[in-house]
Amino acid sequence: MANLHIKTGDTVVVLSGNSKGVKGEVIATSPKEGKVLVKGANIIHKHVKARRQGDTSSIVDAEGAIYASKVALHCPKCDKGVRTHTEIVDGKKIRVCAKCGYKFD
Repeated sequence: MANLHIKTGDTVVVLSGNSKGVKGEVIATSPKEGKVLVKGANIIHKHVKARRQGDTSSIVDAEGAIYASKVALHCPKCDKGVRTHTEIVDGKKIRVCAKCGYKFD
């Protein structure tokens, strides 16, 4: 996978899995793997080992990666996850909601 339909900072809706229906902001993207990190979705328990003497080991909750195909861009006008297509406006490619025509970029 070379590029994703999702960018960092987008609001997305999770389409499947244990976090289905969760709406959150994209924290990070990994185009090479085709995955994204969504705030508040796919929470995993990470075991963190103590690094120095005196520190304590702990279990930390963190967001796990989700395949980009499992999330949809959230359209504020439609108020749901939607597919997008691209249009060229002033020489720039922008993402547009396929249902209502809302411009994301």
